[in-house]
Amino acid sequence: MNPVDAEGREDHPLLHCLVRDIASRGEGELTEVVHERHGGRLIRVAYIQPANGIAWSTAANNIGPAR
Repeated sequence: MNPVDAEGREDHPLLHCLVRDIASRGEGELTEVVHERHGGRLIRVAYIQPANGIAWSTAANNIGPAR
């Protein structure tokens, strides 16, 4: 796992790179990966900003480099 700061932000290797979300098939810049608690579980949430349009979030395991 990648290092995480005190606020729960992960130093992901694809941060600020073009990524693809396999769940939505969308592409955009990975702006942040955050560790969040939901229902007592810790999950990794990736935030993606497309070139045009509205940013979205997905499970961090759903992202990979865009081709």
